[in-house]
Amino acid sequence: MNLSPHFSLAELTASTTATARGIDNTLPADLMANAENTAEMMERIRAHLSKIAGRDVPIKITSGYRCTALNAAVGGKANSDHARAQAVDFCAPAFGTPYEICKELAPQISALEVGQLIHEFGTWVHVSTRVPDRPANRVITISAAGTSLGVQRV
Repeated sequence: MNLSPHFSLAELTASTTATARGIDNTLPADLMANAENTAEMMERIRAHLSKIAGRDVPIKITSGYRCTALNAAVGGKANSDHARAQAVDFCAPAFGTPYEICKELAPQISALEVGQLIHEFGTWVHVSTRVPDRPANRVITISAAGTSLGVQRV
């Protein structure tokens, strides 16, 4: 089932950890609207990166929705936006490194309606939709050294 032109429910719920551990990561029906909003945010990000690159930039989702058991298995925070289908971790090698992606997206997060942008460990980009009880337009870097404001090289 497609959530948007370029993102499917299967992509948003896929998890090698869930498969390996026998965890059912099926999206509950009451989170479908969140998943659709998240896919639309990813469409805006994909379109922006493609426009800047001057060519189609596919996005590879590495983590999307996580049920409670999966979120715990991967060491996610209990209040993770992933558990509400409101966050995605991704890479877009056709555009560049996670650092380059974050540097491009950071000034655009308000226009892209991204609630939070995180450059994580130099390995992936985390984005979440705007959530009423969370700060909007939050940009941070998480590395082995800790958390810092803005997009930093790690």
